[in-house]
Formats: sequence, C-alpha cells, structure tokens
Amino acid sequence: MFANNETGNLLPIAEIGQILKQHPAAYHVDAVQAIGKIPIHPEELGIDFLTASAHKFHGPKGIGFLYASSMDFDSYLHGGDQEQKKRAGTENLAAIVGMLAALKEDLEKQEEHFQHVQNLETAFLAELEGVQYYLNRGEHHLPYVLNIGFPGQKNDLLLLRLDLAGISISTGSACTAGIVQSSHVLEAMYGANSERLKESVRISLSPQNTVEDLETLAKTLKEIIGG
Repeated sequence: MFANNETGNLLPIAEIGQILKQHPAAYHVDAVQAIGKIPIHPEELGIDFLTASAHKFHGPKGIGFLYASSMDFDSYLHGGDQEQKKRAGTENLAAIVGMLAALKEDLEKQEEHFQHVQNLETAFLAELEGVQYYLNRGEHHLPYVLNIGFPGQKNDLLLLRLDLAGISISTGSACTAGIVQSSHVLEAMYGANSERLKESVRISLSPQNTVEDLETLAKTLKEIIGG
C-alpha cells in the first residue's frame, strides 16, 4: 500500500524496493490512494506490479489498471486474447477512455491539486481553534485523508449528527462501510484498548472541495462538540 486509506500515511515504498532487489519475490504495490496525487515512478522504486482504481482520481467506477514491469506472469482470466491474453473478456472501452481522461487531468494538475488540498487541511485545522483534537498519522502523509480524533466524543454519534447536518465523513475506509467495528488500522497503530478507536473519524479531501466546505465542517463540529 503506497498510502494508507484511513490515515493518509505514506509507506516506505522505495526502501522496500531496495531490500527486494536482493530477493526473488515480486513486488506489488497498491497505489489506489496515491495515484494522481504524488509523482510515482515504478521503475525507480523497484516496483514489479502496481494497481490503481479510477474512482480515486474522479474517473468511472468499476475500472482500474495494472502496471507490470514484465508480462511474464499467469493470466487472471483465461479464454479470449484481450489485454495481451492476461485477462479475457470484452473490454469496457467507455470506462477505459474515461479513466485515461481523468488520470491525464489529475497528472497535469497534480501540483496544483496537492497544494489546494493542503490549503484546505490547513484552513480546516485553523478553524478548529479552541477545540481539543489529535491527528492519527505519521510524519510522512498525504493531505487527502485526515484522520482526526476528538477526546471524549464518540465517533458514531458524531457521524450521526454530522449526517443530519448534511455532512458525510466516516470512521474508516469506504471498504469497511456498514461494518460496526473499530478501525483495524488505528488498532494496529495504538492498540485495541486505545480510546482513539472510539473517538476518531476519517475526512476525505478532494480538489473539488472548497475552503467554504471545510469552514462549514469546522463550524458544525464546534457546534456539536462545543468550543
């Protein structure tokens, strides 16, 4: 995983690639959370396989791509000759074209988008002045995912009240939506008994968000929590 989908933490992909240069293992990286947001050069990082999903860079849902340094691997689906005989079945050309267009735009505006989202995060945290909070992340992270906790505030009730106010955030990744359980990511970081598991929420930021959006979120949080 290039960047964690709950905290935005960047993992040491290059360092792992260096270690694996002396190992016969194939190196696969899930870049779903990072693609289009930061420069990624698989060959320089020693990556053999890299996967990404279009909906993470505002492309169509249900389509993604695989980067492979070599085509010397088993087929995923057998039958037809599509995709160099690695995945049989008629290609969804409309989704592929949509994915390409979305990724091209994201790459062309990568620095602009990154700075915009970073400014959104800065503005949001500044608006929380007077509110007690902590951030669940390491030194190296993406600003697109903000995992934040509010001491003494139950995250399930916080989500409910924000939802009633027309604001959608979550307590974990979209992959685990609808599952009533603590974040396995935060549990791995802080332990199963940490209060952070009950107090933390995940806020996703996008280049399509505005400063006004984040000011509204901060104002609503302050009204709910007090501060």
